[in-house]
Amino acid sequence: MEKSLSRYIWKHTWRQQVVILLIVALSMIPYFISLDLPKQIINGPIQGEGFSTPDAIQPFFELGFDMPFVGYVQLYAGYPLDRLSMLMALSIEFLVLVVINNAFKYVINTYKGRLGERLLRRIRFQLIDRLLRFPPIYFKRTKSAEVASMIKDEVEPLGGFAGDAFVQPALLGGQAIAALTFILAQNLWLGLIAAFMALLQIGIIPRMRRRLIRLGRERQITARRLAGRVGEMVDGMPTIHAYDTSNYERADMARRLGEIFAIRYDLYQWKFMVKFINNFLAQITPFLFYSIGGYLTLRGHLDVGQLVAVINAYKELPGPLKDLIDWDQARQDVQVKFEQVVEQFQSDSILEPEIQQIFTGVPSPLPGPLAAVNLAIDDDSGGRVVDHVSLHIESGQSIAFLDASGSAGSMIADAIGRAVWPAAGKVAVGDIDIRELPESVTGRRISYVSAESYFFHGSLKDNLLYGLKHAPLQPLEREGKAATRRRWEVNEARLAGNVDFDIEGKWISAAATPESAVDRDTLNTWMLGVLDTVLLTDDVLDLALRSSIDPQTNAEIARFAVSARQTLRDELASLDMPELVIPFDFTTYNTEATVSENLLFGSLIGGETAAQQIIASNYFRSVVRDGGLTTLLFEMGRSIAATIVELFGDMQQNNPLLPELPFMEGRELPDYARILKEIEGRGPEEATEEQRRAIFLTAFSYVESRYRFGLMTEEIMRKIVDARQQFHANLPKELSGLIARYEADGFQSSASLMENILFGKISRGHADAQNRIASLIGQVAEKEGIYSEILAIGLDYDLGPGGKRLTLLQRQKLNVARALIRQTEYCVLNQPLPGLNPRLQAQLVNNVISFLREKSEKCTIIWVLSNPRLCKLFERIVVFDKGGLVADGTYETLVEENGMVKELVTR
Repeated sequence: MEKSLSRYIWKHTWRQQVVILLIVALSMIPYFISLDLPKQIINGPIQGEGFSTPDAIQPFFELGFDMPFVGYVQLYAGYPLDRLSMLMALSIEFLVLVVINNAFKYVINTYKGRLGERLLRRIRFQLIDRLLRFPPIYFKRTKSAEVASMIKDEVEPLGGFAGDAFVQPALLGGQAIAALTFILAQNLWLGLIAAFMALLQIGIIPRMRRRLIRLGRERQITARRLAGRVGEMVDGMPTIHAYDTSNYERADMARRLGEIFAIRYDLYQWKFMVKFINNFLAQITPFLFYSIGGYLTLRGHLDVGQLVAVINAYKELPGPLKDLIDWDQARQDVQVKFEQVVEQFQSDSILEPEIQQIFTGVPSPLPGPLAAVNLAIDDDSGGRVVDHVSLHIESGQSIAFLDASGSAGSMIADAIGRAVWPAAGKVAVGDIDIRELPESVTGRRISYVSAESYFFHGSLKDNLLYGLKHAPLQPLEREGKAATRRRWEVNEARLAGNVDFDIEGKWISAAATPESAVDRDTLNTWMLGVLDTVLLTDDVLDLALRSSIDPQTNAEIARFAVSARQTLRDELASLDMPELVIPFDFTTYNTEATVSENLLFGSLIGGETAAQQIIASNYFRSVVRDGGLTTLLFEMGRSIAATIVELFGDMQQNNPLLPELPFMEGRELPDYARILKEIEGRGPEEATEEQRRAIFLTAFSYVESRYRFGLMTEEIMRKIVDARQQFHANLPKELSGLIARYEADGFQSSASLMENILFGKISRGHADAQNRIASLIGQVAEKEGIYSEILAIGLDYDLGPGGKRLTLLQRQKLNVARALIRQTEYCVLNQPLPGLNPRLQAQLVNNVISFLREKSEKCTIIWVLSNPRLCKLFERIVVFDKGGLVADGTYETLVEENGMVKELVTR
């Protein structure tokens, strides 16, 4: 990238700069006229110069100029006006010039603002483009938060300066020169004074501001490091909590913040010292004008109009001079920032742009078998991990890499997947170094999976199909305002040097037909096959059943949920397990639901907020009171709270049972102990609002089958059912919108899909009831032909940042599935399933090999095994030890002939 910011700006914006500079030059004409107008108003109609008699007239807007040897040349004689009319005309002209000058400022500022934002967009895109071409080792040495801070924050001032780079000195310099020229034209001595003071300011202030630039650079570097450390702290939050190092982190943050404070305080001190001197110099000049100008006026060498015009013109001078000095400081400041950012984004081994050139066709097959040729790889510290290994891999083989000691096999897999770059030798395809091939070939012909699984913020489906989105195939068809908006986006992207690919268009294509995007049925077939292979289908189904859906957009699934209720009950009856689900019945108490769920008999629209609003309403309280439940529930809540406080006492922070008590958290136990003492011997009427609320919420969350305190009697259940009927009989409008009543033939959008299908609660008296029910629902959905539609709901599940909403096992499975769906020539799996139990790991490895063999006999499978016992599933075993290749052959041969291999597989 260009290291000079000024050259960079001119290179990419010179056409716009020329246009705006012409506008600036044009704006100087009305600006100069506006400086002379106050003198004409004061000397002319106000003081009467040229109006010696009452009926005297003067030409308005006369245009002409003096020429050497010719004399005065008149272009327009003007319009004759008397004294009062001239005053009004000149005043109106002054107002018009104010409007014109401000209109020029508006056009200039808007134009340069758009210019600056375009350049800022260009800079950011170029940095991101370079980031995508950096060698893999760069990201092991750089914190992601620091890179993000540079792209987001540190280049922000560059955009603002881009519009000012050439326009601001031209505009401010033009205004200052116009003002000085005008003052010199009125009086030579006053003009020289103004020029001297202006040069003094321009000479002294920039020199003093060099210290500010240095401090600003230090502030920027420390702020960037702080951003990186905060990002590191966020990523390592589980470790901080696990090892109780939060106070150490606080100390580190306090020290870093202290460094920034010291720099910023020093910067502020110097900044305001410079401002003080600048303001002092600016105010000396008016003193000289008033004293010397007043003296000249009294002596008759200067008239009042000229003095007023000079003072008025000088008022226009300090602003441009100050802004010009500020511009020079900003120029130096952003130049330093630009150099620092460019330096951070420089690398001798950066990929050439051609490597990532867009390619919408079908890439040719790899030109030959894969081979490691005299390959040497170093780790981050410079230690040799792979020591000149040569290895030939035939097409269609299934190969297991084993590491007896060291990590040579894993590093060679990294090199094949282009996750590391060799220190010597090469990974070749035929006779071509794999690093010389474009990513449109290697990225579509080789799938690489490592133990590190990262997923982008989005749905499970987005991440599963991420590896198929290579190139834009077809833009999304738009009409009306959307089409107009898209045309504007494309035009702006091109002007800013960005790509204009349509992110909402079609990106996924079948290998055989790149011209047309894959249809929905083909995608579903691919996805279901891959999910079954990695044993992730049940997880996706579970995610779908725990999700809420909109019955308007998913009408078919909503109808299935209602119709499947009876089907599910029939299935349970046929399996002799009808008690596995306790259905909702308006006339009976559901022993698996909470007290509040039984009272309200509906799903809340608005969650906890809606629940609190209903419970706090006078209507609900009257229902509870009239139903004779007030005292019963109060005593139930008192008993529950007393039991919990007695059981856990002061050990609540370490007791694993507390998370199972939704109505109480560990930090609330002391409050409950205090409340119990305060209400001892009192009833609900004597308790305060806070006490009643805490006790009633405890009772409302109680489920007898879950907590088994023996508090739910037949009398209480009967009264709750009676109160429920009274509650719904006269439910006011302001509360009816907060609850969706359970209806046997209705769908509740605020409830999960499983809750809608069950129309009841799963019994806690049966082990593994949740999984049994989910499996039955899946079977029913398959019979009804809607199984794939339900899975699609699970595929739309939001994974959260980095996929953190999935379990570790789910992330590992999805990591493998994302590679399998690509159907490539080579599939390299570098210990993708670490830590799994041997049985599950063996099943997954066997499934993956079978799936890839079913899709293509020519697919080469390279698997770096973390469990050596699984190598019997592969056709060829390659063993590495201490950076070198020590064995290569079939499983049977190596076990018989090589003692090291036999020891590895029998551990």
